[in-house]
Amino acid sequence: MLKLLNEQIALEDYSANLYLAMSSWCRHQKLSGSANFLECHSDDEHAHMRKLFTYVNETGAMARMSALAEPPCEFDSIKDVFEKTLQHEKLVTSKINALVEACLEEKDYSTFNFLQWYVAEQHEEEHLFRSILDLIDIVGLDGRGLYMVDKEIGKMSQKVA
Repeated sequence: MLKLLNEQIALEDYSANLYLAMSSWCRHQKLSGSANFLECHSDDEHAHMRKLFTYVNETGAMARMSALAEPPCEFDSIKDVFEKTLQHEKLVTSKINALVEACLEEKDYSTFNFLQWYVAEQHEEEHLFRSILDLIDIVGLDGRGLYMVDKEIGKMSQKVA
């Protein structure tokens, strides 16, 4: 269980770095709304990592910080950014689900209870990124569409923070 929890710490830490890299790409593309949103989301992912880190240490075990792979920093479009974000969140969801399964197998009900927050959070995360992709599909990215999409995503950063 400890190995899986430490792997999740590393994944949440990587998520924070990934979203920060995506934020930088957006800022470079002059998409300040999306850049701000992803920067706030990076902060949230870091908080998720810290929550796990604290939990592991509170159990008397030792949380470990791992070296992280460099996240990608080049994307084809804003749609590509958010498609990759949704794909990444689905990976995180699968890892959380595997942790929950392991808890049940090992009858670690305390960790099972702790992870229920992450289960709910992942549902929200996937819904959020699907809604952004829906917005992109509905509004489009041609002409003023990109401006409108970026502005709407920027408004979402206030909800994330």
